[in-house]
Amino acid sequence: MIKIRPAQITDLPTIHDLAHEIWPSAYLEILGPEQLKYMLNRMYSLPSLEHQLSVLNHSFILATENEIPVGFASYSPHENEDSYHLNKIYVLPNQQGKNIGKQMLNYVISEIKKTGASTLQLNVNRYNKALQFYQKLGFKIIRKEDNDIGSGYFMNDYVLELQF
Repeated sequence: MIKIRPAQITDLPTIHDLAHEIWPSAYLEILGPEQLKYMLNRMYSLPSLEHQLSVLNHSFILATENEIPVGFASYSPHENEDSYHLNKIYVLPNQQGKNIGKQMLNYVISEIKKTGASTLQLNVNRYNKALQFYQKLGFKIIRKEDNDIGSGYFMNDYVLELQF
């Protein structure tokens, strides 16, 4: 049975390990090995995760099956809006297809509805097969973004939004 719970600072090493296991299958073909390594270090080093949790006000959740971590997500409020941003949502490749991602997304939506928020936005790489997952759940593309993340790398994304 899948359990989803808020993650604590003590869970950040687990999130780090999950990201390093998940990202190669999700992004190696899209980004290539150098950009993949750069982005993992930039976004999933322990200092970066701690900064996201304590300074950027990201809320992390952890999904487990029989006490074994199988996925994670994070979300945060947009400034001066009744909207939130889904920063991350990932499930181990061998656990995909079990509705874990959908369960985590529903958990996030339930939590942010409690704040009075009416929309959830996210960025997804334009070539990521997860785009169909989000669209199937009702997210709509609202714009394209090309974000410079340093060292000559860009994140070429769609911004999607779900209204509720």
